[in-house]
Amino acid sequence: MDLKEIKQIVDLMKRSGLTEFSIEEKDLKLRLCREADKAAAPAVHMTPAPLPMAPAPAAAPSAAPAAEKKAPEATGPVIKSPMVGTFYRAPSPDSKPFADVGTKVQPDMVVCIIEAMKVMNEIQSEIGGTVVEILVENGEAVEYGQPLFRLKA
Repeated sequence: MDLKEIKQIVDLMKRSGLTEFSIEEKDLKLRLCREADKAAAPAVHMTPAPLPMAPAPAAAPSAAPAAEKKAPEATGPVIKSPMVGTFYRAPSPDSKPFADVGTKVQPDMVVCIIEAMKVMNEIQSEIGGTVVEILVENGEAVEYGQPLFRLKA
């Protein structure tokens, strides 16, 4: 983005009465703000976009005893998130959770809520079994396909 484009945006803001404008591109973040008074010129704040962090150097292997073993990986069917959003175990903060460890779930039973774009979506189990592990904390952001609950068939 060059200075000419920024001036065009400022002129557009003056003509349309906009008080704030922001845009992000690959390596540029631009935010323009001005007071409601149309005569005031907008303040221009340009900051470079954050660069990705370099990977941390690998830690040197420790002299751990050979008897120490890797923890076995948990197995069993999982209920996965069908969408991106915020995970909630209960319909409200003072309600009891839909599913706890030990809860027997059936197909089509509501096990949690995922909030996406201010809409509360009830998530139903597609499989039956007993909940043995809850893999996500209440209020945590989840991704599409992320495991939420581990079941024992």
